[in-house]
Amino acid sequence: MTRDMETFRVLGRLVLAIVFSFVAALPAGAEDLAPDALARSVTDEVLAIVRADKDLQSGNNQEKVVQLVESKVLPHFDFAHMTRLAVGRNWRDCTPPQQQSLTEEFKTLLVRTYTAAYRQYRNETIEYRPLRMTPGDTDVIVKSLVRQPGRPQPIAVDYAMEKLPSGWKVYDVKIEGVSLVENYRSTFAGEIQRHGVDGLIRLLSDKNKALAAQQSAHR
Repeated sequence: MTRDMETFRVLGRLVLAIVFSFVAALPAGAEDLAPDALARSVTDEVLAIVRADKDLQSGNNQEKVVQLVESKVLPHFDFAHMTRLAVGRNWRDCTPPQQQSLTEEFKTLLVRTYTAAYRQYRNETIEYRPLRMTPGDTDVIVKSLVRQPGRPQPIAVDYAMEKLPSGWKVYDVKIEGVSLVENYRSTFAGEIQRHGVDGLIRLLSDKNKALAAQQSAHR
C-alpha cells in the first residue's frame, strides 16, 4: 500500500464523517443556497457538534451514528450517480434490477464503512476556497482544505456536487486528487470480469453482512 493510498483511506473516513455531519445539519431552505454558501453556513456549527459529542468521536455508540447517517445523510447524496462512477463502463451492461441492487449494496457499504470515521476526528478545521461557478451551472466542484493539528500542509478535499430538482447533491469526494468512488472501480471491474455482475453484488452483500456483524458486536 502506498503512502498516498493510506492517506486516502484514513482521511477518507474523516472527510466522509465531516460530510455526513455537514449534510445532517442543513438548514431549512438549504436547497436554495449556492453549494459553497451552503457549505460555509454550516461548517462552524457542524464542527462544534462533532467536538462536543463524545459518542460520535469515540464511535462507541454505533447505533447512534448509523441512525444519524441513515436518517439525515442519505437524502443528500446521489448514490445512483456514485455507483455508476464506481462500476464504470460495465454499468451499461447491467440490467435495471442489477443496477438497483448494486446501488443499494454500494450505498450500504459506504454508510457502514464510514460510520467508523468519527474515531478519526482530531480537531481538524476546514477552509473553503472560492467557488468557480457561472449562472446556470448544474455541476460544480466545491474545493476545500482540511487542516490537521501537527500537520504543516493542508490536505485538498474537493466535493463534486450536482443540482437536482431536490437541491444540490454530493456524488463524489476527491482527496488530494483521488476520487472516492473511482477508487473502487478497479476492484469492481475485476470482480465483474471473474464472476459477473451478480458476483459483484454477492461480494458487496457479503461485505455488508460482515460489517453489520462487526458493528453489532461493538454495541
